[in-house]
Amino acid sequence: MQRLSDIGTIRSILSKHGFSFSKSLGQNFLVNPRVCPEMAEMSGAGEGVGVIEVGPGIGVLTAELARLADKVVSIELDKRLLPVLEETLAEFGNVKVVNDDILKIDLKKLIEEEFPGMDVVVCANLPYYITSPVIMRLLEERLPIRAVTVMVQKEAAERITAPLGTRKAGAVTASVSYYAEAKTLFKVSAGSFMPPPKVDSAVIRLDIRKQPPVEVSDEKLMFAVIKASFAQRRKTILNSLSNSMHRSKEEVSAALMRAGVSPTARAEQLTLADFANIANEL
Repeated sequence: MQRLSDIGTIRSILSKHGFSFSKSLGQNFLVNPRVCPEMAEMSGAGEGVGVIEVGPGIGVLTAELARLADKVVSIELDKRLLPVLEETLAEFGNVKVVNDDILKIDLKKLIEEEFPGMDVVVCANLPYYITSPVIMRLLEERLPIRAVTVMVQKEAAERITAPLGTRKAGAVTASVSYYAEAKTLFKVSAGSFMPPPKVDSAVIRLDIRKQPPVEVSDEKLMFAVIKASFAQRRKTILNSLSNSMHRSKEEVSAALMRAGVSPTARAEQLTLADFANIANEL
C-alpha cells in the first residue's frame, strides 16, 4: 500500500505519469497524513453508505473513504489524472472514477444507478474557484444525500457557517442555511498541501435538512431578495432592495413594515425568517 500523502511518493507517481499541476483547475494535493482519515471519518462514510467525491486528485481522500464506505464514486474533470488514479486506487474494488464535470453531470441519475438502497454522502477537497457553485448545486437540486463534507478556503468556511444576523454572514450563508445546518469541523493549514496555496483551509459539514426551517411561498423570490439585500450590504435594506430589484421605495417600505423588518436595517442584521417574510410580503 502506497503512502499517498508522502511528498516523495506523490512526486514519484506524478513524474512517472508526466503530470504537472494545473493552476486553472485549482489543483493542490494533500500531504498532511492526518487530514484525510479525519475528514473521511467525520463525513458519515460507513457501512451501507455510498460516497460521491469531487476532484480526487491522486486518491488520498478516496482511499480513506473506500476503507469506510460500501462504495465511492469519484468525479474527476482532469483526464490526465485517470491513469494516476488507476494505479493509486488499484487495491480498492469499491471505487469508481468518473471523468466528468461536477457542474454538468446528471447527479440524480448517478445516485440512482450507483447507490441503490444506500444512504449517500458527499465528501470532497473542493478547488476554491468552484466552491460556491458546487455547494449550491448539491443543495438546490434536492438530491437524496444526507450530508456534504467539504474542504474549502478558510474565509469561505467562515462565511458559510456564520450565524445569520452577524457581520460575517452573507448571501451564501442565508442560502445554505435554508437547505442545511452548517458547521466547521476543523481547520487545515496551507502547509498541508502540495503545492501550498496562499491561504489556509477548513473542513465544513452541511447536514441536509428534511424540511426548510421557514415557510416561503416563492423560493426563487426569496433567494432574489437575499442576493439583492447583500449586493449593497452597506446600504439599508430599503435602499438595497429598491435599487437591486427595481421596485419603488414605497412598495418595498410597505412590504418591510408588514414583514416586521425595519427599513433602516442592513442585510447582515437579518435572519432567514426575515428574508422569508420579506419575500412573502413582496
